[in-house]
Amino acid sequence: MGIDDPENISESARRTTLAAVAAAAGVSMPTVSKVVNGRLDVSAATRARVEEAIRDLRYVPVSGRGRGEERFVEIVFDDLLNPYAAEIVNGAADAGATGGVTVIPKRHTGDTPREWARRVSASGRDGIIIVTSVLTSEQIARFHEAGLPMVVIDTINLPSTKFTSIGSTNFTGGVAATEHLLGLGHRRIGHISGLPTLACSVARLHGYRAALERAAIPTGPVATGSFSYDTGVREALPWLDGPDRPTAIFAGSDQIAFGVLEAARLTGLRVPQDLSVVGFDDTYAAASTAPPLTTVHQPLREMGELAVQTLLRLRAGEAIASHHVELATRLEIRASTAPPPP
Repeated sequence: MGIDDPENISESARRTTLAAVAAAAGVSMPTVSKVVNGRLDVSAATRARVEEAIRDLRYVPVSGRGRGEERFVEIVFDDLLNPYAAEIVNGAADAGATGGVTVIPKRHTGDTPREWARRVSASGRDGIIIVTSVLTSEQIARFHEAGLPMVVIDTINLPSTKFTSIGSTNFTGGVAATEHLLGLGHRRIGHISGLPTLACSVARLHGYRAALERAAIPTGPVATGSFSYDTGVREALPWLDGPDRPTAIFAGSDQIAFGVLEAARLTGLRVPQDLSVVGFDDTYAAASTAPPLTTVHQPLREMGELAVQTLLRLRAGEAIASHHVELATRLEIRASTAPPPP
């Protein structure tokens, strides 16, 4: 029986992991991937050890599946029902179509790390992409043990060599949004950010504060919450109803900015004549608000594409130049910002 021959393999053998083969052969998982994918940059002695371990453990590599059998990548969100997730899924699906894999969006179910890794491994996925979720050391270890490549988008954790992550230049985006408002003449600028446990929220907040400090302008009111419409309404209402209201608000996401627009409507303020609003993400809905939203463009589709491309490279045992990649943001100026009222 050859290493790519799946006939007469028991179901328990099919669940043998890449990590188990690597341990038996005394090599790394990328080396095992190189052998099963026919790469030539492995010595003859190492290749022989890996092939022996594959035979002994009766491991069926992903490359051993039938030619007509589909390949799948799972992409997991805490919340699927928002424009942010839709943009990432569309980009991931485009890259999947090019790479010959089907991308399956899923909502995190709250499985234990062991159950989660076992479920994904048993389903025959080529790997998993995790979006804006906290990763514990146990989760990382379980996916590693299962031999499942993993890529994280907008990680809540700080970037680490233990996993590959993709994000955007959140600090630079926060600076750009705030400097735009300062350039229009605003001096009372509030900021509503995401949860302080999120690395991207902290970076955007620091960008906001850095721009104000550089201009020698005091920091305005700051609030935190989830990246949601409700957060924007709830946090902006008391500011806009107060005697010393801000003339501009930089929101940490488009969803928060949409809530700020509603808070302005409820308090009788006009945007942008009475209040300027800037968001962050540039989801497809941003250009359709009334007025269209000035926002920091985060390359969400490109992040989804790169995540799939990176995952497939990891699956093939290729070396990754960097464990963390940040794609550039840019400011999209629309009609929701203007000079402050006299």
